[in-house]
Amino acid sequence: MARVLVVDDAAFMRKLLTDALTNGGHEVVGEAGNGNEAVVRWQELRPELTTLDITMPEKDGLAALAEIMAIDPSARIIMCSALGQEGKVLEAVKLGAKDFVVKPFQPPRVLEAVEKALG
Repeated sequence: MARVLVVDDAAFMRKLLTDALTNGGHEVVGEAGNGNEAVVRWQELRPELTTLDITMPEKDGLAALAEIMAIDPSARIIMCSALGQEGKVLEAVKLGAKDFVVKPFQPPRVLEAVEKALG
């Protein structure tokens, strides 16, 4: 069981991820709705894993990812993207993301990405 921070600007996407994670035996310890909040909540909570949306207001997921990885290069982060964002997904992996899931989420794929990132 991992302690997870869920970051997405859409409340219903946070709910879908939270449900998939908790049904998979993980504990969602916090949520954030934009990149600025994500970095602050990550520093407060120091979760074992973070799911991070790429497209968000104020600070996008790539900027938040870079900031978190600068603080802790061993942070485990899974990026969440819509179809058609392959370039941004590749950039995220180069920045240190452990995996990515494509929206709309399939709970088994979310859990597979979590296990890969934790393993």
